[in-house]
Amino acid sequence: MDSHNERPTVEVLSGIRDIPVDVWQELAPPDDPMWAWQVFDAMERGAIGVDRFGYAVLREGARISAVLPMSGQRALRLENVVGPRERRLLAPVVRWAPRTLGVPMLFCGHFIGQGHLLAREPLSGPALEALVAAALGFARRHRLGTVVFKDFGERDLTPLRPALHAHGFFFAPALPDTELALGHGSFDAYLAALPAKPRRNARRNIRVFEGSGLRMETLTAFGPLLPDMLGLYRQVMDRADQVLDVIDGSFLRALQEADGLDERLVACFEGRRLVGYLHCFLRGRGMVAARIGMDYRLAHAARLYHNLHYAAIALGIAEGREHIRFAQTAYEPKREMGCVLVEQSYAMTHLRPLPRAALRALLPAALRSAHAEALAPRS
Repeated sequence: MDSHNERPTVEVLSGIRDIPVDVWQELAPPDDPMWAWQVFDAMERGAIGVDRFGYAVLREGARISAVLPMSGQRALRLENVVGPRERRLLAPVVRWAPRTLGVPMLFCGHFIGQGHLLAREPLSGPALEALVAAALGFARRHRLGTVVFKDFGERDLTPLRPALHAHGFFFAPALPDTELALGHGSFDAYLAALPAKPRRNARRNIRVFEGSGLRMETLTAFGPLLPDMLGLYRQVMDRADQVLDVIDGSFLRALQEADGLDERLVACFEGRRLVGYLHCFLRGRGMVAARIGMDYRLAHAARLYHNLHYAAIALGIAEGREHIRFAQTAYEPKREMGCVLVEQSYAMTHLRPLPRAALRALLPAALRSAHAEALAPRS
């Protein structure tokens, strides 16, 4: 019998190594380097806050036709993922009963990237229903009461909506990604294409950096710098409004050891000392600046944040990439650099009716508030 005509089935695999690299790479977005097989392998080998991984796999006979990655946390800290206003309201609970804010949660999609359901072609309603049901079954088996399809763009979310509605999911805005088109022949051409005020600001920031005594380099091998990277990364995380994942050295080492992963470090040095970086990945026509670290002792005076991003943009242009995507933070300077916002959503539910009703009543408003506060203009 032709396996393409067999009834699709769904099974849950426990690790990325159960999925052949060539099959994964065929299904994954070709221009999103965060969806490289090697990144998921490094996530499993490292420590990024996930307690359990799973992959809901749709098969037609022996052929894998779709994959939905899943990442489970036994006790997500609720105060770390809401906005500043909500965090202030939760402060007494954090002080007197912190364990009550640990939420068992399953994230579907990508724990540290944009959400996708990987598929060879558009899936039927029954196939999508089966994949959503498999995710809920995985959550039940591992006592992960809250289930979230995280950071899905509308293109990926639209076909899933009927199946998600049928299982009691509701929807709320996630923080948008930021993306910059790189259709320029050089970095100077990119600067010249900016509107007048952003162009003047960019050139001023570059002049300040050039007078700071710091230097910028782009590295492909940077294992000895990992401890310094983690220290700078923690400085950024200590100031972050929202924290979902916190990476560690084992994850970074696993990335450096991976074969076939195009990984670059835009690194800023004071003498021999690393004082700032953007950790970048390249694949196909795309590039992602995934993580940033900075020494706040000199970050403002040297305009370090802006110049790390300028160096990443110059790298993307030199490498012939069509777009670069940045993180879900600091929207005002990124919009001034020419980035557009890539809107994303959460779809979420709870396995039990009463908590589901409470989440539906409270979370969308809290997430909308965090969304509005993150996008508000700042000086």
